[in-house]
Amino acid sequence: MRQQKITSMKKFLTVLVIAAALTSCGGGSSDAAKTDSAVSTVVDSATKVVDSTATKVDSTIKAVADTAKSAIKAVTDSAKKAAKK
Repeated sequence: MRQQKITSMKKFLTVLVIAAALTSCGGGSSDAAKTDSAVSTVVDSATKVVDSTATKVDSTIKAVADTAKSAIKAVTDSAKKAAKK
């Protein structure tokens, strides 16, 4: 029984050492380049969405400001006309 446990432990440790060696070496895979390009594509498209949204917000704010200026000018003109009478 004890001998069987020792043999099982040796097999487990051997597999563990091999797995650790492959993990630390990286296996020579070139998946990192694929991942980097995929990530940069996602980041680029997200940046475009944020930039276009910022442009829309800026144009909306400008339109609201222009409308407010027009309304203030109309009220001011009306007040000046009423003061002249």
